[in-house]
Amino acid sequence: MLTVAYIGFGVSIREYHIPYVEDKTNVTVKYVYRREADIAQNAAYEPFYPEIIFTSDLNLIWNDLAVNLVVIGAPDKYHTWYATEALNHGKHTLVEKPFSATAAEARDVFDLARATGLVCMPNQNRRFDADLLAVKEVIASGKLGELVKLESHYDYFKTNGWYPHLGTLYNLAVHTIDQVISLFGTPDQMHYDVRSIHHPGVGDDYYDLDFHYGNMKATVNCNMCVLIDYPRFTVHGTRGSFTLPPALHGSSKAKVLGRHQIKTGIAPQERWGTLTYLTAEGQIETEAVPVGYAHYERIYDSLVEAIEHGTEKCIPDEQVTTVLEILEAATEVAKSHMKKD
Repeated sequence: MLTVAYIGFGVSIREYHIPYVEDKTNVTVKYVYRREADIAQNAAYEPFYPEIIFTSDLNLIWNDLAVNLVVIGAPDKYHTWYATEALNHGKHTLVEKPFSATAAEARDVFDLARATGLVCMPNQNRRFDADLLAVKEVIASGKLGELVKLESHYDYFKTNGWYPHLGTLYNLAVHTIDQVISLFGTPDQMHYDVRSIHHPGVGDDYYDLDFHYGNMKATVNCNMCVLIDYPRFTVHGTRGSFTLPPALHGSSKAKVLGRHQIKTGIAPQERWGTLTYLTAEGQIETEAVPVGYAHYERIYDSLVEAIEHGTEKCIPDEQVTTVLEILEAATEVAKSHMKKD
């Protein structure tokens, strides 16, 4: 049984964590901690969670022996500090993305977790997005043949870009980079094109990252100047191709006051993928590939198994540090443009 304390009460905790555990019999949420200065920001949501103890006393969590998992949803710069504190107080730890600012920091946290016999993992829940799960199923079917190219696009049309400073890579690319690493592992080599169209010399909101795996290449793209629909995923192989519709951006949806309700079931047909491939008989076939729904609860399923039975975590430490190394290198490329201006 996991007894959870959440650090933070923002959108991430309310929409991507609590709804995915509230019906589980092996997970219970006991606390939500938020600083006194942050209470007013989301206070209107608190009455919708009468079963949870809201506190601004961190020691209440550290000293509660019933709490065995601390989930960190605080601002990025505090992730490593809270993770270290939680582990030092004997708590297993789940950390929102990005896990830390650098791969070196992440290794220190993982070393501490091993030394204390605790489980620590990032919440890279986008590994369980419905569209990525559909991509994995198609690849596993073998109908594409030998993979040649995968393109991952997460584009917007924003007339002022994302941020007027660095931060887009760690906010957005952390997900799509991790998805590629989850599919194919550590690349043989990387190529980075990172800059900003709207804030040249100070931003990182345009990136085109190439992951080379032998004769196959995956790319992760983000462009704030895309006003037409562009596939979220495109996969090409020696025997076929697969595409999925463009991303639906949850950040643009109006927030509804109340408990967040997750959607389950098959997505509408306009959100399905299209698979075209050459059959063994030499015929060209086209199939509509249904897209289901996100399974973010699998993060917690993995934690339960790792904590209670010692099984491997669904997100290995070495993949976490690989993602952070790529983010660090990509950020350095963005900074190189600053030095030239």
